[in-house]
Amino acid sequence: MSLWVDKHRPRDLMKLDYHKDQAVRLKSLVQQSDFPHLLVYGPSGAGKKTRIMCLLRELYGSGVERLRQETMTFTTPSNKKVEIMTVSSNYHIEVNPTDVGIHDRVVIMDLVKNVAQTHQIDSSGQREFKVVILNEVDDLTKDAQHALRRTMEKSKDPEPDWQQFIRDTATMILSEQTAKKLGEVRQKLYELIIHGVPPDMIFAGLLKELVVIVIWL
Repeated sequence: MSLWVDKHRPRDLMKLDYHKDQAVRLKSLVQQSDFPHLLVYGPSGAGKKTRIMCLLRELYGSGVERLRQETMTFTTPSNKKVEIMTVSSNYHIEVNPTDVGIHDRVVIMDLVKNVAQTHQIDSSGQREFKVVILNEVDDLTKDAQHALRRTMEKSKDPEPDWQQFIRDTATMILSEQTAKKLGEVRQKLYELIIHGVPPDMIFAGLLKELVVIVIWL
């Protein structure tokens, strides 16, 4: 027996009453071969879960509604076992990493890595990828937020070496503001120029990385 709220929950993006422009954009994204990372935010009761389930149904069909609850076990660097409850279908997995407190970083890194390395259970699915839904990410520890950002970046089309070099340089700039560190940063900038990276791209990249790092701190 289903709850009244679940029985009458919209199941199609085009049947949502609010933020219809965003629903149209999401539907258009579904037509692409790949799908970007998304951040869905709003107050409790705003319809975040409903919109996500509509999106998953658009991606995979009614199979996403056949849900099961499972307990997953993760091992921390200190060899401590932590368990967390997940809700999943053959096409996606949903978890709240904050349920394990300070060990949320381990859950994020291992879960995303494991899902990325596995194939769809249902070979007839419309997509080659599975979806990971992380709830309440605004309550994650800073370490977990950094791990999530890095994991998402690593899952994209491989980036050029010079972009990673710029990212490392930005981290160096914020790590220590001394004359010695200034010299090291300058040397790294010289290396980029020597290898043919245009100065305007270097400084635009540095600015972007510095802003991102400051926001995540």
